[in-house]
Amino acid sequence: MSDSARILDANLDRVREGLRVLEDIARFALDDPKLSGRLKDIRHRLVIDKQTTALLSARDSQGDTGAFLNTESEDRRSTLFDILVANAKRTQESLRVLEEMGKLLPDRMPFKEIRFEMYEVEKDMASRLLRREKASGIRGLYVIVDGEPDGERSGLEIARAAIAGGARVVQLRDKVREKGLLLPVAVALRDLCRQNGVVFIVNDHVDLAIACEADGVHVGQKDLPVAETRRLLPINMLIGCSTNNVGEAQRAVADGADYVAVGALFPTASKADIRPATLDVLQDVRRAVDVPVVAIGGINHRNIGMPVACGADAVAVISAVSSAPDPESAARTLSDVFSPKEVTGG
Repeated sequence: MSDSARILDANLDRVREGLRVLEDIARFALDDPKLSGRLKDIRHRLVIDKQTTALLSARDSQGDTGAFLNTESEDRRSTLFDILVANAKRTQESLRVLEEMGKLLPDRMPFKEIRFEMYEVEKDMASRLLRREKASGIRGLYVIVDGEPDGERSGLEIARAAIAGGARVVQLRDKVREKGLLLPVAVALRDLCRQNGVVFIVNDHVDLAIACEADGVHVGQKDLPVAETRRLLPINMLIGCSTNNVGEAQRAVADGADYVAVGALFPTASKADIRPATLDVLQDVRRAVDVPVVAIGGINHRNIGMPVACGADAVAVISAVSSAPDPESAARTLSDVFSPKEVTGG
């Protein structure tokens, strides 16, 4: 039993150590007590009470020929994502060894079940980390452009001017043109946004967002549900969801939305079937969810200060930029509302 005990002991240690790293990422980086608790429960399920003495007796850390080996790749983990994946793989590989060696134990242990559970946990945590980084870009001025030219200016030209004026998010919204015609427009907008470090979102069309490799897709209450959209998207793509009250916002986040839009806050001619919201609702949503909140609906340079003062992380506009005589200047005026005020000494 000595050799098998050493193998069991070493791999149990690796699994529990890897799980603890993942648990702390869930707890401190993702702020998810439910996921952290799930990992803690898995760690506690990997205690072999009847074999503890035998396993400890067989342990020989100083005599372990692999104890102090280190690979170059271990020294090159530069992000939290790298650490997450490395420890998930470490856990899964050790569970596979335990699954085989556990056949020598008198009592069956659920090593195989836990291994498959960890595959899903890794996917979930990796998705959340990747999306969290992208979602941090949902801030400031959020400009919505059309696939159709607006007068003499194309959506691409308006987006280029808006980005020059400080826009941090660009959304392509077109409910009329065929998606085959929209694809080259979407790809051009994606390239423009990537070159400038701007988040690119496609409205409604999940397939178009995937095809053009957008940063995310935005859906409304009548579109494909958030949970189904999340199932279809690559793990690193964002979902934004239009909401009108706290209940809708909380449900969207629970289903996997990375940000929520609240509106329409003011009268607007950009959309026919609007549902009015209020600044009080915006404040309530901001307090109720822990994702970026985007204010939308009839916002312009005269009223943008109100949703910002209510806690909006971003403000979405259409005509305030696209219909302006100088879209770049209009975007700059709106973006400046988010700039920190200079403090001058007296």
